[in-house]
Amino acid sequence: MKTLISNATLVDGTGGPRRTADVLVDCTAVTKIADAGSLTAADTRADRVIDATGLVLSPGFIDMHAHSDLQLLVNPDHYAKLSQGVTTELLGQDGLSYAPVDDATLAGIRQKIAGWNDNPDDFDWNWRTVGEYLDRLDSEDENGARIATNAAYLVPQGTVRALVMGFGEGAASPDQLEQMQQVIRAGMAEGAIGMSSGLTYTPGMYATTEELGALCSAVGELGGFYAPHHRSYGKGALGAYAEMIGLSRDTGCALHLSHATMNFAENKGRAGELLDLIDEALDAGVDITLDTYPYLPGATTLSAILPSWASAGGTDATLERLRDPEAKARIRENVEIYGSDGCHGVVAEWDTLEISGVQNQELAGYVGKTIAQIALDEGLEPFEVFTQILLDDRCGTGILQHVGHEENVQAIMVHRTHTGGSDGLLVGGKPHPRAWGTFPRYLGHYCRELGLMSLEETVHHLTGRPAERLKLDQRGLVREGYAADLVLFDPATVSDTATFENPRQAAAGIHYVFVNGTAAIDGGQPTGARTGRALRRQADGLTRTGTSA
Repeated sequence: MKTLISNATLVDGTGGPRRTADVLVDCTAVTKIADAGSLTAADTRADRVIDATGLVLSPGFIDMHAHSDLQLLVNPDHYAKLSQGVTTELLGQDGLSYAPVDDATLAGIRQKIAGWNDNPDDFDWNWRTVGEYLDRLDSEDENGARIATNAAYLVPQGTVRALVMGFGEGAASPDQLEQMQQVIRAGMAEGAIGMSSGLTYTPGMYATTEELGALCSAVGELGGFYAPHHRSYGKGALGAYAEMIGLSRDTGCALHLSHATMNFAENKGRAGELLDLIDEALDAGVDITLDTYPYLPGATTLSAILPSWASAGGTDATLERLRDPEAKARIRENVEIYGSDGCHGVVAEWDTLEISGVQNQELAGYVGKTIAQIALDEGLEPFEVFTQILLDDRCGTGILQHVGHEENVQAIMVHRTHTGGSDGLLVGGKPHPRAWGTFPRYLGHYCRELGLMSLEETVHHLTGRPAERLKLDQRGLVREGYAADLVLFDPATVSDTATFENPRQAAAGIHYVFVNGTAAIDGGQPTGARTGRALRRQADGLTRTGTSA
């Protein structure tokens, strides 16, 4: 099918100036770009003409930090992402995802990140390797539909450690380290484009700098990049960032800093110190990019607040410690007095921890309330509420963590290496609105209303720049011969409507979204089309559809 988009304001993703143009889409690709008014339906034999007068045509947005690993398959309409113009997502984040695994590791990972992604029993977990997972993403259903968006994958370092060493503490032996390197190399050979870590989550956080360096060396040798959720966004945040930059400098592995921000009271107004650290490294030749979400609160699991020793061995071992009076007292000391490494080295502030979702529906009444509010309502101490919820929900509780600073968010998002990432969790009673609103919020609030960046700059941050980091082959820009991943939006009205009270709200001003040339959003309405593909690292180092390297 040929679609002619006429009279569009073309913002092509390069950061260059906008222009008015006609764009022809033939099947899956952009085949012609010409001055506005120069292409006609008769000349091009277009099956359809969209009059885009007053609308911006840009590349589809690239979510550099997505947690859609399971929901792309379980809820394949994926309206949260399509409705905000996302056409490509980067999965396998924070060191914890579903491949590569064996049966025991998969069971542990499923429970561990249930608060992120849910944990359905009536689902066919028919993969174990990275290649098999990507094949599952690429598979067609009985109607020929695939996934809704394109998806690339990072090998998750915590999952790899669990596969080789289990969920316990301890340093890796030389043999174990070699095994982990081989698993990572295999995952990249099967199509993964790099490695992620979650260094405030077990078991990934047990890795030493030396262990991470050995793994980064393997990733760098294959031309991939390292995307760490580093050891702290709170106390010691700058040191945690410096450790990651040092790994990149010492191993030659490119670095992409996940949801880069400076949170908690001790970091208010300190974004400039982080950016100075990054700029110094960039000027010395270190290859660094970063992503952020345009909101103040973060989102994670309630169990993440625990100290790392309390989470060793997996969920059952954690629950046993919470039932043990002596271990529980030690947990309380860590969480309320000294600061838990799981909570970024900061003492838990119970009024900042809001329940966003539960696995045990008997606890659904807690959703939308902070631990402090629940404690006040029930006449209990907050720590007792915290531990009881973890027990009753088998550590499957999702939370929002209200610890961000607007001045830091704004300073970081205008940095020369910045890209957009939602970090969106799609499950729970009241998930973070960033899962539905990240990209229109950049365009509406920060670009149009606050004027922090021009429209051209903003689109570049959300399309061309992340495509370059991902080494996408002929994607991420509006160019002839490139894949037709496209968004048409109204620059005067585009905005996020998702709120913390009502987070599942589609964006305003997004009129059309094309994924590989097919309209997934048409006139502001979902079509049900699912034409996304798994994007795999190839032998030449580029990322594209098709078989892996």
